[in-house]
Amino acid sequence: MNAPSDRPSHPDPASVYAYDSHEFGRGVTFFDAIYAFSATLLITNLDAPEPAAWRSLQGLSEAGIGTQLFGFALSFVVIAVFWRTNVRMMRNLTGLDRPTTAINLLAAGLVILIPFTTQGISDPATQDYALPTALYALNIMLAALAQIALGWVGQHRGLNRVTPIGRERTAALVNAWLTPTVFAVSIPVTLAFGPAAGQWTWLTVAVAQLPLARYHRRHPAAVAST
Repeated sequence: MNAPSDRPSHPDPASVYAYDSHEFGRGVTFFDAIYAFSATLLITNLDAPEPAAWRSLQGLSEAGIGTQLFGFALSFVVIAVFWRTNVRMMRNLTGLDRPTTAINLLAAGLVILIPFTTQGISDPATQDYALPTALYALNIMLAALAQIALGWVGQHRGLNRVTPIGRERTAALVNAWLTPTVFAVSIPVTLAFGPAAGQWTWLTVAVAQLPLARYHRRHPAAVAST
């Protein structure tokens, strides 16, 4: 029996929408629209305060508008980062076939859920519960894992233009796995110590991204497939 090969498989060209094809362009437009719609849906989590609350900043703060704006801003940045990552990954593909399209749809579907889980962490009535923060972290973790799967399947199917090696591969893996790992760790932290502790854990991503960003500016190939 022959040992399984680690070399990428090559799909039937007839089943692949090439990068310069009309179908590939339609796919990119469709996914871009999903990310844009998800970001727009975040506005539905902002509830207009009672008229009396508009008399002062203190009144607006007591009405919970600060918490809602924090949830809006956080998730807007998160969705923008997911969109930017998707743009990079689509540029790195020579085409789309059924597996890559299916995984991209899964990632997009998980991004669509972000406005829903954002409601739990931004609503003053539920923000102090651990479960909303844990579900939000789970949502982000799964969306990040889906994008990792897209890069892996693209490589396995022989559709990636660039596959980093050596130090660039290590940097790419660290960059890709940082977000799902931190958000996965934040779930037990949240359940054990409360939502504030879990949300502070998320800052690890921003802190760790600083040296990674400097490395990626010097080695752009390390970002191409992540």
